[in-house]
Amino acid sequence: MTARAPGAKRRVAAEAIGTALLLATVVGSGIMAQRLAGGNVALALLGNTLPTGAILVVLILIFGPVSGAHFNPAVSLVFALRGEIAWREAAVFSAAQLASGIAGVFIAHAMFDLPILQVSTTVRTGIGQWIAEAVAAFGLVLTIFGCRASAPSSVALAVGLYITAAYWFTASTSFANPAVTVARSLSDTFAGIAPQGVAHFIAAQLAGAILAMFVSRWFWPGSPRR
Repeated sequence: MTARAPGAKRRVAAEAIGTALLLATVVGSGIMAQRLAGGNVALALLGNTLPTGAILVVLILIFGPVSGAHFNPAVSLVFALRGEIAWREAAVFSAAQLASGIAGVFIAHAMFDLPILQVSTTVRTGIGQWIAEAVAAFGLVLTIFGCRASAPSSVALAVGLYITAAYWFTASTSFANPAVTVARSLSDTFAGIAPQGVAHFIAAQLAGAILAMFVSRWFWPGSPRR
């Protein structure tokens, strides 16, 4: 008997829960890493990087069969542009990702007995940072569609490894995700970004993601559709 496709509510719930857990991991591991690193920023960044890459692998493996495991409005936008999901679903996914990302940040604050409501004071801005975000999102989307075309079972691992690497080779530490960017602006911790940097980061992320969509079409014109 053919398995029934997940319903709309379950797909949205998967995106919401996955994004919340992703942000709880990003912010929570940043707090823990900073506390344990003794002022060594490189060690703190490593402590933030490894859990983020690891949780992405886990979340994509468990929620990929349900919703596609986007956890990222830029990814949902690209899927809609390719005609692989409806625009309405992309909009609902994005709203769920944004709201649950913020919830994930609040959960991280609560776990570490910090004030729930915060605004970041960490300034991340400038041409180099914006280029880095475009590159980060470009590489992420290219990784997703390249693996879907040639090795679908490797998407989870490849995305986790890509983000792990991009934390270190991009000047911005690879936010690569509008929901992550907005949520991290509400955390004055190691992973934060001051609100004045958010709009430029998101613009760069969307530009990189859309460019990667066109490049992936050229490389893999017959790639499978969801």
